[in-house]
Amino acid sequence: MPLHVTARGEGEPVLLLHSGGMSSRQWRKLGDALAPTHRVLAPDFLGSGENPPWPADEPFHFHQDLEAVGELLSGLEGPVHLAGHSYGGLIALALARTAPSKIRSLAVYDPVAFGVLYDTLDPEGLENLSRATAHPLFSDDAQGGSDAWFEVFVDYWNGAGSWRAMAPSAQEAFLRVGRKVYLEVSTLMKDRTPLSAYATIAAPSLLLFGEHSPAAARRLVTLLGTAIPNATVQAVANAGHMGPITHAGAVNAELTRHILAATAGRGA
Repeated sequence: MPLHVTARGEGEPVLLLHSGGMSSRQWRKLGDALAPTHRVLAPDFLGSGENPPWPADEPFHFHQDLEAVGELLSGLEGPVHLAGHSYGGLIALALARTAPSKIRSLAVYDPVAFGVLYDTLDPEGLENLSRATAHPLFSDDAQGGSDAWFEVFVDYWNGAGSWRAMAPSAQEAFLRVGRKVYLEVSTLMKDRTPLSAYATIAAPSLLLFGEHSPAAARRLVTLLGTAIPNATVQAVANAGHMGPITHAGAVNAELTRHILAATAGRGA
């Protein structure tokens, strides 16, 4: 199924992958910064943004988004700069390790590649992750994607009370794609890709996490930095998991610097 893609600018291609429940619009400001020098492509994942809604009764696995973005990647000429946040970061990592020759540079923020924590038996990361997975609603197929499920999910990532503090319009936007988000999460939580698999990523890589992101995200990114040969690990001060939105200026500045340096051949 082809994805809706927002494209602008000319030059080396940059592929921007949004987080679960959001859309390509989350990268609008970064696109503004890169479009004068690069061809910026921001796809909406299946069931998101301008794509048709994912049917509530239709099964889904995150590999379907991976395949759809992989088709887009394979149709682009030359190596691509790849960036992703959260769920988009997981897809970006998977593309970078399975098609390393296609990637000019990689940048991810809090990617949800939790197989790394299970592979390394990281105690801090796994203990923190269990705060979400141990809740009975987290894996409840009947309520997955509902208001009650999002309260558990959003509060894990952003702190207690975060879901209820959202504006009703923002809650409604998440609930419209809620079932798809639940299916993304339920399948990625079963992923057990080991840390060693990411050693195939040869491109200069910027691995970002929020200073106040959950420990599972911070540990995951730190571990990835030990496996990816040409990686820089960096915390974004005062930011949490939604740093690309709440601290867009700081995050976008780092992503732009990284992409421009890789374009000029200066590495990470």
